[in-house]
Amino acid sequence: MTETGEQQATAGNPTEGSVGVKLQGLFLKKVGMTSVFGDAGEMIPVTVLKMEPWVVSQVKTVENDGYSAVQIASEPKKAVRTSKAERGHLKGAGFENGARFVREIRQDLAGDLKVGARVSIDSFAKGDSVKITAVSKGKGFQGSVRRWNFAGGPAAHGSKFHRQPGSSGNRTWPGRVMPGKKFPGHLGAETVSVKNVQIVDVLADESVILVKGPVPGARNTLVRLVKE
Repeated sequence: MTETGEQQATAGNPTEGSVGVKLQGLFLKKVGMTSVFGDAGEMIPVTVLKMEPWVVSQVKTVENDGYSAVQIASEPKKAVRTSKAERGHLKGAGFENGARFVREIRQDLAGDLKVGARVSIDSFAKGDSVKITAVSKGKGFQGSVRRWNFAGGPAAHGSKFHRQPGSSGNRTWPGRVMPGKKFPGHLGAETVSVKNVQIVDVLADESVILVKGPVPGARNTLVRLVKE
């Protein structure tokens, strides 16, 4: 079996996520929403986040890079989609042809962090409070009523003013549209952060984390979790 084949075979083993180094943050993919029952029998809406195998690809220090951080990589790429620089950079982490996802987590470095070490899902535990960051769903070009919750005009037939933004300019002075005026435009596809999100459960055997409530983004969106 080739090195890429070994990486893909390892990626299919859910128990690998529970072994490795612990970090201050993790990157997981959004699967969808469901509900679970709490200790008191109450129903809790949760978002299911699936963690793929991540490997430490670089350890950044204050002396060499000006700040402390851990760079991690996941999902092998095809050779045709990989540059020579990527191959050289990620070769030490066990990637023959680079990785699809390369991300960074800023934190104080521990002595056991080494290139090639696997990241553990046990970095988080049940009851932890985290900050979640992801790219929201893109909704295309939308009018001001949907984009900014404008009230619009009367719904009667004779108004001729239903879902329009209304007047946008001024009089002779200053004779221009002021900066920040809300107009129709592209809605969604923005980086959104949600603070104080509670982790309901960590299923290490399945490489799954359940967080309370909704999470920005569509299915398979890469979600960043950081301890608060």
